Order: sequence, then C-alpha cells, then structure tokens
Amino acid sequence: MDWGQLWTIASAPDNVPIVGMLFLVPFFTWLGFRQARANDRLIEQLETDPKLAKTAYRKTWPWKPNWARELHVWPYLLRIEFLAVIIVTVLLFVWSIGLNAPLEEPSNPNLTMNPSKAPWYFLGLQEMLTYFDPWIAGVVMPSLMIVGLMAFPYVDSNPLGVGYYTWRQRKVAVGSFLFGFFTWIALIFIGTFIRGPGWVWFWPGQTWDHNVQLYEINRDLPDLVGIHGQPGKAIFGLIVVTLFYLISGLVIHLIISWSKFEKKIFERTTLLQYSVFQFFAITVLVSLPVKLLIRQVFRIKYILITPWFNI
Repeated sequence: MDWGQLWTIASAPDNVPIVGMLFLVPFFTWLGFRQARANDRLIEQLETDPKLAKTAYRKTWPWKPNWARELHVWPYLLRIEFLAVIIVTVLLFVWSIGLNAPLEEPSNPNLTMNPSKAPWYFLGLQEMLTYFDPWIAGVVMPSLMIVGLMAFPYVDSNPLGVGYYTWRQRKVAVGSFLFGFFTWIALIFIGTFIRGPGWVWFWPGQTWDHNVQLYEINRDLPDLVGIHGQPGKAIFGLIVVTLFYLISGLVIHLIISWSKFEKKIFERTTLLQYSVFQFFAITVLVSLPVKLLIRQVFRIKYILITPWFNI
C-alpha cells in the first residue's frame, strides 16, 4: 500500500473537492433518507387514523394545538439562510488561504502532463471515452442525460412526494436518481484516484509507474464468437443490443411490478410515457455500468460495430 502516492493524489488542490464529496454525499443521502423515513412513518400513521389526517396540513408533521399554523419568512427562514451564508463564506476564506490555487506553468506543447486529466467535473466524461466512441461519450450520452432529465418530470405520473422527502411513495424516482448519481460519482472517483499515467488502471494506493506496460487485449464481442465480416458484426451486434434492451426493460418492469404501490402508479401511465421512461432508464442508467463491467472484467471493447459508429 503506497500511502505516499495516495496522499499525493488526495491532497492535490484539484482533488480536495472530490475528497470532500466522498464524505458529504453519503452524509446528505443518509440525512435525506432519515427525513424520508420519518415522513413514511407519518404517512402510515395517517392512513390508519382518518381523524388525525384531517389536521395534517403540513407535509412532514400533523398539526398540534401548541404549534403555529403559519411561519413567517423572517426571522425563521432568513435566519437559517444568513447563518448558512456566513458559514460558507468562512469556509471559502479558510480554503483559499490554506490551499494554493491549482495553477501551473504556461502550457508547453513539447511537455505534456501524464496523466493529462480534465477538471474534476469533466472526469466522468473523460472516463466514458474509455468505453464508447468519442462522439457517443462526448455528445450523444451527455445529450441523452440532459434530455432525459427534462423528460422525466413529464413522464412521471406519480403526484405524491412533491415538497417532502419520501421513499415509500417515490421508490422508482428516488432509486433511479440515486443509481445514476452514484454511477457518475463512481466515474469521477475512477478518473481521480484510479486512472494513472497513460490512463492506466491503478488501484487506490498502488504506485503509479510511468513505465508500466500492459498486455491486456481488448476484443470486440463479434470476434469472440468467430464473426469477422463487417455485415455480420453489425447484424450480430444489433441483435445483442436489442436483446439487452428487451431483457433490461423486462427486469425494470418486474422491479416496478414487485411494489404494489408503484404498480398502481404505472397502471395510470400511458404507453408513450412508459416507453420514454424505459428508453432513458436503460440507455443512461443501465448501459453505462454494464459497459464498464464488461470492459474491465471481460476485456470486451465493442458490441455493435458499424462503419459509422461503434457501441
């Protein structure tokens, strides 16, 4: 375990936000689920107590006689916001004084950094370039992520869970978001702590050797089954991708049907809404981790090979 190498990476000014994110994201996820669990217990209580449900005008807690029915913005909300601004300002002051800005010497085309990495917020895209064609990883997939985020509110037919945390009433929405979000966090983590010189995979704590030579062979799936002609590769790959979408869609549908509540919600969803949800869920959420696993475990580079693009 090369602790010196690990500390050099973690203490770099560029990587400090990522190290903090590795602790803050789990903490706030736990905090949100803690509040969601409290709300779920209240929902269960209100479902069995109609009298109490009539006074539960708040999202989180039912009204009690000693509570005010209205809370003013001042001082309750603004006081909290003012304290948050002060704390964040102090933190930024300490951060800027304690850490040097990650500025380096002027760029030299004759001396390229190794590894050459994008800013941390683009490391996920840079890692995706390892598994997809450049135009797919840099244009198509990010565009689908943005369009999918815009489309999900319109295909979501669940009217519950607006304005309050809940897991019981929003399992599909919350679960899908967390799966995609933590996948993106994992890509940033891989690009920061695992990708070393030459964009080679080094496990955390493993010494980065600039002279390392790998003898890993990445092969395409059609070649593994003995298909070498271009038309055959395209047809075989199209069949595999189609089966992947069908099987993934069936698995997602079974997961949804397993919950009676979610099944009831999706029974009110139109075929167009459900198809759009399935397409973006499979393309954005499922395909990326699957492609990462088959590349790292089975050394399979591409599945669908055409003269215009590869997947």
